[in-house]
Amino acid sequence: MTLLENAAFAKAIESAENQPDTAYAALEGLTKETIGVKLFTVMLCDTVTGVASRVYSNMPDEYPVSGTKPYNPTHWSEITLNQRKSFVANTIEEIADVFDDHEQIKRLGCESVINIPIIVMDQVVATINCLHDAGFYTEERVKAADALKLPGALCVLLQEKFERMQANG
Repeated sequence: MTLLENAAFAKAIESAENQPDTAYAALEGLTKETIGVKLFTVMLCDTVTGVASRVYSNMPDEYPVSGTKPYNPTHWSEITLNQRKSFVANTIEEIADVFDDHEQIKRLGCESVINIPIIVMDQVVATINCLHDAGFYTEERVKAADALKLPGALCVLLQEKFERMQANG
């Protein structure tokens, strides 16, 4: 399904209700349709300061939207932030190499991950983070994930607009 064919996502972007969560929820739905996902989060990235902040989670009790966390300089950051490619790990062991919360990830029934970088004006501004069963993110799904970059960028830009509007009263 192309972005133009996805009426639900377009309506979510147009809506003024409960933004930016409405748009992120629609992005989650689009992600489920496009590549499949159990645990879905979106992290804003500040590559200058080296910190990220979670702005959306479909499991807020396990992965709440709050605070910031520093990047861990691993091959994840090299692939995702420097090379600007999707990071894929299809086993819990590969996940454990880069994510300290691998035990929690496994408890949630997830053993594979794809982190999709969102690039706006030549900067990685966010990542779409998708987790699922072991071996789930096949080459075909990884290729299909590229279709999520534009909707992801729209959500991040909507988030920035929302924050500006909040700041200006």
